[in-house]
Amino acid sequence: MLQIRDLIWGLLFIGCAAAIQVEITPRQGEISVGESKFFLCEVVGDAKDIDWYDPSGEKILPNRPDIFVNRGDETMSTLTIYHANVDSAGIYKCVAKNGDKEAQATVQVKIFQKITFASAPSPQEFNEGDDADIVCNVVSSPPPTIIWKHKGSKIQVDKDVRYKIMDNGHLQIRGIKKIDEGMYNCEARVMARGEIDFKMIKVVVNVLPTIRARLSEVNATADIGRSALLACDADGFPEPTVTWAHNNIVLETGDKYSLNEDGSELVIKDVKKVDEGDYTCIAKNKAGEKAEEVSLNVFVQPKITYLNNQTASEFDEQVTLTCEALGDPTPTISWSFENRVFTEGEQSLDRNIVVRSHARVSSLTLKNVVFTYAGYYLCIASNSIGQDSQHMYLEVRYAPKIQGQVTVYTWEGNAANISCEVEAHPGASVVWFRDGLQLPSANTTNMKIYNTQTVSYLEIKPESQNDFGSYNCTATNVMGTDSKEFLLIQAEVPSSPDIQQVEPFSSTAVVAFEEPDSMGGVPILKYKVEWRLPGQDWTGSEHNANDEMTTITIVGLKPETTYEVKMSAINGKGEGESSPARTFKTEPVREPSAPVLEVKVQDRGNTLKVNWIKQDDGGSPIKHYLVRYKAKHVSDWKPEIRLPHNSEYVTLNGLDWNTEYEVYVVAENQQGKSEPAVISFRTATDPTTIPDAMDGGSGLGTGAIVGILIVVFFLLLVGVDVTCYFLNKCGLLMCIAVNFCGKAGPGAKNKDIEEGKAAFTKDESKEPIVEVRTEEEHTPNQGGGGPTEPNETTPLTEPDGKTVKDDNTKGQTEVKNTTDEVKTVPNEAPQTNGNESKA
Repeated sequence: MLQIRDLIWGLLFIGCAAAIQVEITPRQGEISVGESKFFLCEVVGDAKDIDWYDPSGEKILPNRPDIFVNRGDETMSTLTIYHANVDSAGIYKCVAKNGDKEAQATVQVKIFQKITFASAPSPQEFNEGDDADIVCNVVSSPPPTIIWKHKGSKIQVDKDVRYKIMDNGHLQIRGIKKIDEGMYNCEARVMARGEIDFKMIKVVVNVLPTIRARLSEVNATADIGRSALLACDADGFPEPTVTWAHNNIVLETGDKYSLNEDGSELVIKDVKKVDEGDYTCIAKNKAGEKAEEVSLNVFVQPKITYLNNQTASEFDEQVTLTCEALGDPTPTISWSFENRVFTEGEQSLDRNIVVRSHARVSSLTLKNVVFTYAGYYLCIASNSIGQDSQHMYLEVRYAPKIQGQVTVYTWEGNAANISCEVEAHPGASVVWFRDGLQLPSANTTNMKIYNTQTVSYLEIKPESQNDFGSYNCTATNVMGTDSKEFLLIQAEVPSSPDIQQVEPFSSTAVVAFEEPDSMGGVPILKYKVEWRLPGQDWTGSEHNANDEMTTITIVGLKPETTYEVKMSAINGKGEGESSPARTFKTEPVREPSAPVLEVKVQDRGNTLKVNWIKQDDGGSPIKHYLVRYKAKHVSDWKPEIRLPHNSEYVTLNGLDWNTEYEVYVVAENQQGKSEPAVISFRTATDPTTIPDAMDGGSGLGTGAIVGILIVVFFLLLVGVDVTCYFLNKCGLLMCIAVNFCGKAGPGAKNKDIEEGKAAFTKDESKEPIVEVRTEEEHTPNQGGGGPTEPNETTPLTEPDGKTVKDDNTKGQTEVKNTTDEVKTVPNEAPQTNGNESKA
């Protein structure tokens, strides 16, 4: 029974339902905040109206901006929720009606917040040392879990107390450091939905600039057109900008200042004193700024600003010279006059010269003025930077003062000048008097007067004893008059010299003497020395006198012979008395004394001329001179050179460049050889030396030079061979022409015998080949008659023309008479000695 009843009610329900049915797709909805979503309401059956109702039960009208309802046809209607927010959540109902028939369906809409990074800027910058708060604001529903990562690893706040995750999800780093800089990962998770998102945030740590002046103080000198450099070095992050300021004014590049690209160097052009002071170097970046002071000390070279010439008169009480100077540091002022330097205080024992200085002014006071104070005074201002100096002239007016030698000696017929030297300012006029009469008088013809600016000369040519005596010179200017008497005295012949010692040798004697006690009033012109064998006539010689003459050498004496010697002096008046005769005896014959050497460099630096002065020959004539030389660094001597007895020098050619040599010269007579005279010298550096390429020279390399020399040598050989072919019918070309072509060379038929050439023929004649050799004739010097200048290759000849030989010395040069040598060479001997001349 019960089953039938249930079946009936079921059939009734199905019948009613079949009339109108409503279904919403999707059946439930979850929408993220800000997203949009639609729901489709489908109706089965006839429905006149299909309406939607919001969670508050109000019918949703078509004109709502956030929720839109659209009925597509009679069977469906669409509900669209745009940009959902949390107020959009709830149960939405779709109702279908048709008359009294009605059906409905509902859908529950849930609104949730997706993970959204509301504020997570990148990069985020902090200053080193600050407590950094890295912002990462995340919103979601439910609220997310925030995890921070750095360098791929999760930040463990329980392990590093510097890190802390704030309640708002921010990451705090206490006392952030430069090493904390980098990329940080802010990760948000919603476990209920399994949602995850992250944001990479770049953290930049700015470092406050550090600044260091290269020099805290810079010194410069003003007014010399130079610049001063002030520099500082700044570090920081980001790289700081550097500026300079002076007196709170920022400096920029211009006529006065220039800055380098990064601003670290400030150049102050044409430094002046007003540029002195403190300059501030400022380094600035995002982290802040730092400043450093650099002091510019400007020094000023001394400059004299006041110094004037002055005029005074002799015997004035005093005159003061003033000098002013500027400079920093304050200059010290000193004075100088005629090699004397005057500084602060009294400068002389008589207290007549005093210097006083105050600040930048110095005064030089000269008391009891005398004429010698006149002249140029130098003011010198100096400090540690430099100095300045200027001259001023002190003019002293004074009466004439006559100077000059009071006595003048002469003799009758010999003109003499009496000099009246006058010092005066202004200049003075000079007059000469004799016995009260002004000179020259009308009846005097042997007197003349010559005047210069400071000297008046009275020229007198005495004619008799009356012309000797006193003469007066009088000088006058506006300051006064002065006069002086001069004496003209008759000169006498000198007294005799005093022979102190005679030092005899074999053939010479050196006479040492002292000048006469009386010169006769005029200078000695010559000394006369006379010598003789006892009882025979005197032989003498005269020698020009000079101030340093104390010895005279007598030559041409005989060995082991007794002589007498005497001396006399000669002046303009005549010859004086002779000294008492002194006896001496020459020494026996012996070896000569060593000559005295000197070296003269010739035009070429490796050619030198060695001169010598003959000394005592030991009583036997010098036979010859022997010359040896060598470089000091080697042990072997060059071949000995033998030179004639009258030789005075030797020329050494072809010496090594830049080498020290030593030369021995020995004089030899019949008794033997002298001690060697030794001299050393160094030749010049080779002027043709090619600079080393390693020293920056651009010369050719050694290989290139050798190659060039080989080519030049080859061309010379070819030229010589061609010349021999055409002139002498010989050489390589001649050989080729005869052997391969069967021809004789041009010009081979005849030779000019008069030219001294040998005639060579290719026939088999037995006639001898004549070779003529003429030795080079000696050419006299241009001076005429002098010996030929000897050198290391000069033939050495005795005066009589005999050949000088020394069997004990190898390589010794021989001297032969000038001869013509004719040598006959048989035709059968075609092989010629290579050492012999061919023609």
